[in-house]
Amino acid sequence: MIINYGERMKNLTLLFIIFTFISIQGQIKLNLKKGVNLVKEITETKEKKEINTVDKIDGVTGNVDWNKYDFISGDIIIFEDNLIGEKNGEFPSQWDLTKGTIENASMDGENVIYFINCNTNSGGGIVPLMKNCKEDYLPEEFTIEFDAYFEKPGLDYKLYFLDYKNQQNFDKEVQESRKWIRFSQNSIGGEGISTNWYPGTTGSTKSAPGWRHIAVSFNKRALKAYLDDSRIINIPNMEYNPTGITLGFHNPSGKTKGYIKNIRIAQGAVPLYDKVTTDGKIVTTGIKFDINKATIKAESYGTINSILKILQDSPALKFRIEGHTDSDGDDADNLTLSEARAKAIMDKLVELGIEQNRLDYKGLGETKPVSPNTTSEGKANNRRVEFIKL
Repeated sequence: MIINYGERMKNLTLLFIIFTFISIQGQIKLNLKKGVNLVKEITETKEKKEINTVDKIDGVTGNVDWNKYDFISGDIIIFEDNLIGEKNGEFPSQWDLTKGTIENASMDGENVIYFINCNTNSGGGIVPLMKNCKEDYLPEEFTIEFDAYFEKPGLDYKLYFLDYKNQQNFDKEVQESRKWIRFSQNSIGGEGISTNWYPGTTGSTKSAPGWRHIAVSFNKRALKAYLDDSRIINIPNMEYNPTGITLGFHNPSGKTKGYIKNIRIAQGAVPLYDKVTTDGKIVTTGIKFDINKATIKAESYGTINSILKILQDSPALKFRIEGHTDSDGDDADNLTLSEARAKAIMDKLVELGIEQNRLDYKGLGETKPVSPNTTSEGKANNRRVEFIKL
């Protein structure tokens, strides 16, 4: 038998190549499988982190009647934080920390400020970054608004009328007389302020968890505080001059977290009717909309109700409603959006009983800014509605 060594070596080489290819292919499949599993694991971990951050909370406001709301935002916005562009896990860029652990998070697709560990009884909270933060930066007349999430009764958001980060060196009288308001799920109280319950509740039995809109107005010495649609506190004389703010969250058990969003401080406000008689128009930033939509937010009804009353009391009065935006986004889109928002307001007033022939509307987009579009406050002042007397 003649052995052809050349042919045998050729066959062995071919077999070696085949086995090597199979081995490499198997390894590639294994690595691909590991890669897929790794991506899946990372994704699941990320999702778990987000779920754990917000605990899959559904926002529920409850039964409210915004048609009776009478809160009107201040004229000029001096601080605004809608948290656009904030990154999860970072500290909120427009705030400073007094004490505690606070960061940005995401809830239902919206950015929120997340109070992880912040007990206001021990001085925890955040203060707005203001250029004149070491001075009295609150005007004689101002409004403060924000949305707060309440998971269950017994949790408090506290609004102090002193900047704990920058105003600790204020005179002793200010230090000793500093005031604060406590907002819980079903009531408002505070230092020197008796507890007032949210209408329709008894004790701590307020219903489902959800977002609540908090609003405060101060006029030289008088203070009003609102929870959702209801004015719960009306103090004719605070006997105190607010100089700044600190926002905090108090949770005695330490197990439940706090969340806030849409924070605004504004100067004002002159009664809307006075603006009509002196300026021939009403300019307001108090009518708010969902982002990039013409859907009117519920807390806008304080301003809308005031406009409605002016029209009802003056049957000959007619308005052209003009919508304005900031410079973010496409020019043409902003023009379309501002027109849709102006029409939405007109439609709402007609729905509430005003004759169609007394109203007109127009969108002007970003063409007539009243402030530079370089700051959050400037952009917020440009996102306005004007009622022009015809």
